[in-house]
This record gives sequence, C-alpha cells and structure tokens, in this order.
Amino acid sequence: MMNKVIMSGDEAVARGVYEAGCHVAAAYPGTPSTEILENIGELYKDDIYCEWATNEKVAAEVAAGASIGGARALCAMKHVGMNVAADPIFTMGYAGVNGGLVIVSADDPGCHSSQNEQDNRLYAPHAKLAMMEPSDSQECKDFTIAAFELSERFDIPVMLRMTTRVCHSKGLVEQGVRASVPVKTYERKVDKFAMLPATARKRHAIREQLLVEMEAYSNACPYNRVENAKDDKIGIITSGISYEHAREVFGDDANYLKLGLTYPLPRDLIKGFAERMETLYVIEENDPYLENAVRALGFDCIGKDKIPICGELNAEIVRSALKGGEKEASCNVPVEAPPRPPVLCAGCPHRGFFYTISKNLKKIVPVGDIGCYALGVNAPLNGFDFSICMGAGLSSIIGLAQALKMQGDSRKALGMVGDSTFFHTGLNSLIDVISSEANVIACILDNSITAMTGHQENPGTEKNLMGRPSPVVDLVALVRATGISEDRIRIVDPLDLDAMQAAMDAAIEVSGPFIIITKRPCALIKDVIKANAGKHCVIHADKCKSCKQCMKITCPAIAFQDGRAVIADPASCTGCGLCQQMCKFGAIEKVGE
Repeated sequence: MMNKVIMSGDEAVARGVYEAGCHVAAAYPGTPSTEILENIGELYKDDIYCEWATNEKVAAEVAAGASIGGARALCAMKHVGMNVAADPIFTMGYAGVNGGLVIVSADDPGCHSSQNEQDNRLYAPHAKLAMMEPSDSQECKDFTIAAFELSERFDIPVMLRMTTRVCHSKGLVEQGVRASVPVKTYERKVDKFAMLPATARKRHAIREQLLVEMEAYSNACPYNRVENAKDDKIGIITSGISYEHAREVFGDDANYLKLGLTYPLPRDLIKGFAERMETLYVIEENDPYLENAVRALGFDCIGKDKIPICGELNAEIVRSALKGGEKEASCNVPVEAPPRPPVLCAGCPHRGFFYTISKNLKKIVPVGDIGCYALGVNAPLNGFDFSICMGAGLSSIIGLAQALKMQGDSRKALGMVGDSTFFHTGLNSLIDVISSEANVIACILDNSITAMTGHQENPGTEKNLMGRPSPVVDLVALVRATGISEDRIRIVDPLDLDAMQAAMDAAIEVSGPFIIITKRPCALIKDVIKANAGKHCVIHADKCKSCKQCMKITCPAIAFQDGRAVIADPASCTGCGLCQQMCKFGAIEKVGE
C-alpha cells in the first residue's frame, strides 16, 4: 500500500524528481520555486546531484549539459528567471534532449514577491517546449514524472508551469518508489547539439514535425480530460489552479475540459468539446493563452471580457465575474487588520547603509535591485528611486549617469546589489562600470547569504546545497580583479555610521567609478543569532529627550510610547548599536556584551 503524505506543490515536485530517477538538478532561489531545490538538497541529495547555480541561465545550462550527457536533469526558477535563462532554453527547444530535461517555471500571479506577473505559458510556443500545468500537489508529483518520460519520448524539453498557489498549497500525495533509470551513454552528435546555423535550420524542421506528433498524442493523453455534466449547457476550458476555482464555483453543473498538457494544445479535443456546448467559458489567470487558442479555432467564448487579466483568481472572483448576483454567505470579521508593510529586520546591516543614503540625497541619485535591501525604498529611509531587475542596480546607473550629465545635474548615480545578486548578474554589470569609466558609485551589500529567499547558500558561503564544504569565492578579490585602483574601493561595516559617511564622502568627491563594499552578516543567520544571544539595547527614560532621532532608522524593535522612545521588543533587538549612534544624549546603552 502506497504511503500518502501532505505536501506542498514544491515538495511534491521534488518528490516527483526523485521518483522519476532524475540525476541532476540545478536552480537559483526565487519565490515561489525555492522549496523545490531545498527539498531535493535536504531529502534526496544521496541520489541526485543538486546545486544552487549563480543564476538561472547557469542552472539551465548545467541541466542542459547533463541531459546531453545522458542524465535526467531538472532546472527550476521563478517566472522572471526564465528571462535570464531564455538563451539556452530556446536553443534546447531546437536541439532536444538525450536524458529527459524538465524546466520548472513558477509564475507569480498577483506579484506576491515579484516585479511583474508575466505569464510564462507564452514561452512554450515561443521556445518550442512542451508544457504541463498541474492543478494540485498530487499532479505536481505525477506530472513531474510524466514530464521526464514525455521529454525522452518526443525528444523535447518539457516546461512544468506552476503558480504561487499551486507551489505553496498543500494536499495529499501518494508516494511511490524511485525508478531505476540508468544514465544513457553519451554519444557525439554534432548534427543535433552543435547549434550552428546549418544545424539549427535542420533541427527547427525536426522540432516542428515532432510537435505535430506530440499534438496527436495530446488529443488522447491522460493529462487532458473531459468531465461531463448531465447536459451541454455550460462548458469550461481551464488548466492549473483555475480548474480548482472553476470546480468550486460551478461544481457538477458544468462540463470541464481540464488541460494538463497545454503545449502543444489538443486542438481536436478542444474542437470536439467546444462545438457541443451552448455556453463556453475559458477560465485562466493572467493572459488569454487558452482563450486565444479557442478563438483561433473559430469558437466564441467568454473569458477575459469578464475575468480580470491582472492578479490571482479565486473562487469569489470567478463567481462574481461569471455568475454575478449575491455573494455567497461566508464568515467575516468586521475588523480590518492595520497595514503592515514589510520592513528591514531588527539588526539588519542594510539599515545603516540606507540611513547614510538618506542623509546624502542632495548629492546622489540612488538605484536599487532585487533582494531584501529592496525594503529600504520605503520612507523614511527613501533608499532608492527605482529598481528594474537583478543586476540592473549596477548596470542601469551607467546610463543614468550619462542622462544626469546631459541635463547638468551634478548628482552622482549610485547603485546597489547584494552579494548573491552580485554573483548572479552583478559581476557582469560591474565590469561594464569599470570598463566604461562611468561616473557612478557601485555598492555591494555583502551580508554573507542569499537572505531574501530564505538563507540559501551562494558562492560566497562555506557550504553548498548538499551541505558539503565548498570553496568560498572572494567577492572583494573579484572586485579588485576588474582593475579598479585600490583608492577607489572602500570596505566598511554598514552599522558604523561614521565609516559609512566617510566612504560616501570619498565616493562623491571623485569623478568616475567608486566601489563601496559593506560587509556584515545577516542578523538572522543562525551563528549570528547565537553570537548575539543576550545582547540588546536599553533606553534610559530619564535621559531621553523625545527627539525621535532613533526612530529615523525604522528599527522594528524601537517604539515611541508615552512621549519617550523604548525598546518595545527586546527579544528582536540584536544590540547592533545603530540607535545608540543616533542618540546625542547618551540615552541608549548596549547590554549583554
């Protein structure tokens, strides 16, 4: 009897990777995909080589190389990571595979933790990938196993497209055993994998033929199914989590074409379903991917004309859009929770950096990047004016500096990346900063971990995803290797406000590139928590002058109560001493050292 356990979608994918006999897995952490590789690294590292790659392109190339070599391989990323990895993914769409190759794209409708909510289903036809979309945790496991099998059967990379709700929702999953899948023998196939123009033209034609064969399969495969109602009044075409929402709203009163293999689409199956329905709905999140396909087949349908294109769907949104009328009775609490915007943690080393930024806004134009330091954008720190994507914090300031110069603005462009982002795409950006002799301040905020996504290892840490010791890549040495002179580099503790200001003054004073590296580990690293045990600050009420200077650093451990500053949460206070530096009256004292 098989063992059933409760799993999130991400955990179920990891289990599917294991049961499919996969040999190699690589990823760059990014919500909502992070837990896939975390679970592989924790539970299955004895059977699967796994690694946190420096970025998604590298992860895709690691997996591609393993596949060409004959191993089953997986790479995983959040939706914006597909943009980084597009180059090798598009090429592998033509080349095909040797060992099965599965690419997880975890999309984020509603922008819960992302800079956009792009719909990566559009990558499948664009890059000539097969695509599967699970609706629940059991399907996450089953579709992962199927994806490897289909990849090898049709010589194609398979994209497993998930969404935040599928990744993080939990359900019962029936566990199986690991399949014994030997690594295929590597054979030299220049005409298949050496993707020069002559090869690519031939492979393109082969891929188109294989997609025709795969579409024939999709029309009768077990992953696309029709669920019939008692009559043909209402038909719903849907996939992924939208199937669950549709089911909750319409129940057994509708017919469903539930699509699990969504590229190539089963056009004959769609036609046969659509032509017998009186009213046809297409229910999907974000872009009208399925709706456009249905309309292209000549069928009128109700879709994005009523269902919102922005944000996540839920049953209430679908019900309101398609049924209207009164909302169903539900339990409501007549009290709204106060807004709680995310803030930098107590003791966060970035806080001193951003306070220094806020003191120098008349002389600099700061630009942000993707990471926990992005929280520094909020008032009163006002840490940066804009951010684009990972690595752009250093490269976009090159163009910004030119624009400022052209309009006679004397402020100096300042950009920032974290240590993991620096390894991800920041190094390339920094090389361009140095080679172009841009008049910018490039800041690398090294907190010794990939913090925003949950403390994953990176090339600057002492171990890898499998928990084994790994060489530490010297970030400072990499910076020096760009050829910048030593007098244009400052390495500072960001919680030392005097040192931070001195570095900022030096950076602003000179023309051309200047690099500030802040080095202090994240306050939430386990070893740092142990080292800080018992340390905290106290505020002596008799000395407090109510000037509120200590409030300007927005530390969540400090509050202003009854006309005085207090350490409202001593348990979260790390004794970093930043508030102590802010107080000019000696009212704050560090204890426990």
